[in-house]
Amino acid sequence: MASDKPIVLHLGDPIEFNKELYAQISKEFIVIRPSLEERQRDAFLKALKEKKWGDFQGIFRPFWNTGGEMGRWDAELIPLLPRSLKVYGSAGAGYDWMDVDILAEHAIVYCNGAQASSEAVADMAIFHIISVFRNMQWSMDAARSADPNLWLEAHQNTAATAHNPQTQILGIIGLGNIGYTIARKAYACFGMKIYYQDLYRKSTEQEEAIGASFCESLDELLGVADCVVLATPFGGSKLITQEALAKFKIGAKFVNIARGALVDEAALVSALKSGHLSAVGLDVHENEPHVNKELAQMRNVTLTAHTAGGAVETQIGFEKLSMENVRRVLTGQEPLTPVNKHLLKG
Repeated sequence: MASDKPIVLHLGDPIEFNKELYAQISKEFIVIRPSLEERQRDAFLKALKEKKWGDFQGIFRPFWNTGGEMGRWDAELIPLLPRSLKVYGSAGAGYDWMDVDILAEHAIVYCNGAQASSEAVADMAIFHIISVFRNMQWSMDAARSADPNLWLEAHQNTAATAHNPQTQILGIIGLGNIGYTIARKAYACFGMKIYYQDLYRKSTEQEEAIGASFCESLDELLGVADCVVLATPFGGSKLITQEALAKFKIGAKFVNIARGALVDEAALVSALKSGHLSAVGLDVHENEPHVNKELAQMRNVTLTAHTAGGAVETQIGFEKLSMENVRRVLTGQEPLTPVNKHLLKG
């Protein structure tokens, strides 16, 4: 380990797309890629305690589906990291598996890949928005059933409860990279009226570009929106609860492309059965990979298998961002997509 070059851990599979960038990083830093066996939680914790990889300064995880075999980065794992560690760059937009606040307490910047997935996730949100307004799940199920009676039923009856998204109010919870891209597309494509709620208000210029109105509270947003889209990171507790659902407009629609753990699905089922909600679109689920059986049987519920970010362009961007964030921090530059930098002291 004796070298003037900083040590960086590469967690997960070999680089697939950005090989030139990886080659450059391998020249600038000592890159160590722990094996699959070393990445299992017990083995990983043991290696950290023994300082197996020395005083490494950066970690990057280029794929969302590998490199996380050690499980949650929490109060048990994070204190074992070397004091030299400055940055963790990861694929993926969500970070419910990472206690970013504890990471900040140890002066470690966490950077995610939301910027790379914004287009793909926003496109999936648009699909779900169209679906909940136009009864697409009912129509698609009927068409695939090969049953002429079901086909005729859908053909003759879906229009009675379908609406054009145009002029409808789209309420977005969380107007970060993904939320803003959803708003931009919905505003440009359909002329939807955009309302949003976020911890931080956008600039006047940004709001005007998408015709957006800021809501001071979540209750205000829920009470006005014809369709609510959840696009905020998981903050440790459910956001769409029975109490929150009661504040939706009667007959409103709901779309979740954020995290399933943010939603009480039992309460969601009840809201659909009572008619308080008229339609729901979910790309993410409370107990993945297990889908709520009652929701799966409802023809006014559109379901996809957490594939919103699933595009080649996203994978390329995830790889690149994970490495670029680490490279920038370790060379004295600002990270591209920091998540917890505002929590770092000093």
